[in-house]
Amino acid sequence: MRRLTLLMLCAFVALPAVGQTTLNGAGATFPYPMYSKWFSEYHKLHPDIQVNYQSIGSGGGIRQVTEGTVDFGASDMPMTDGQLAEAEGKLKSKVLNIPSVLGADVPAYNIPGVSGEVKFTPDALAGIFLGKITKWNDKAITSVNPGVNFPDKDIIVVHRSDGSGTTFIWTDYLSKVSSQWESKVGRNTSVQWPIGLGGKGNEGVAGSIRQLSGAIGYVELIYAVQNNIPYGVVKNSAGNFVKASLDSVTAAAASSPRMPADFRVSITNAPGKDAYPISSFTWLLIPQQSKDAAKGKILVDFLSWMMTDGQKMTAALSYAPLPEGVVQKEKEAIKVVR
Repeated sequence: MRRLTLLMLCAFVALPAVGQTTLNGAGATFPYPMYSKWFSEYHKLHPDIQVNYQSIGSGGGIRQVTEGTVDFGASDMPMTDGQLAEAEGKLKSKVLNIPSVLGADVPAYNIPGVSGEVKFTPDALAGIFLGKITKWNDKAITSVNPGVNFPDKDIIVVHRSDGSGTTFIWTDYLSKVSSQWESKVGRNTSVQWPIGLGGKGNEGVAGSIRQLSGAIGYVELIYAVQNNIPYGVVKNSAGNFVKASLDSVTAAAASSPRMPADFRVSITNAPGKDAYPISSFTWLLIPQQSKDAAKGKILVDFLSWMMTDGQKMTAALSYAPLPEGVVQKEKEAIKVVR
């Protein structure tokens, strides 16, 4: 009898929680380490709420929120006017672009015999990704790195193969600093690359860089840090070589144009002397009218928590917190979410 009672108790404990609510989201890989941390911490505070987030790239996030197959999306590129109009037509609801955190794309590399920080000018980065600079000992690289012994080795360019906000940030920057890049390739989540090998997600690009001798690619800062991949400093619009850091990303946001009412803004190639030039906000894509009113309330609560307590967790994962002025604007904006 005692054994039967114990078995019944075990069966009772194994039952799923009553009233469990799951929010489904998908999109950007750029902020995935931050989102994973936030969703875990929020679940600890609210055990009855689970957030299921698929890190599939910004293009996928925009597509899925537009189709209504997720409760929210995520993108490192704000939705375009056309994308917003399409989403509103299908969902019968506006979609808000809500900045969640600040991050940076970095030029990460695997150069034999070179382990320190390499300096990159805008012209050098554009030249490499256009396929015009093909050797690591090219003068465009060696001239700004005196004392560094670069090998006579082919450069292997690695880029994203999937639709990616990380790609949008990178190509948005290159379009601003290179007229040839802007006219030949342009800026988007997916572009026709002049050269290079594709990797899926920030994870895939980081993995390829580690494996391929002579490789260079672009990844979100945390992926370079976590994978222990060297990454370079970049010459900004003020003429200073700046390394990606919490301070330099914050400086980029502070020196950029004022945040518009819809939060769709680019801060690449910012004018500040201390600004890291390949910085960006990343956005959560929130339908103004949720299909499920209860989920709408949960989203508002999560966003409110993210803007306050959540921002205190950013530094540990190499992201920069939102400026206080942006937070105040967002708190007003999410009042319309239902």
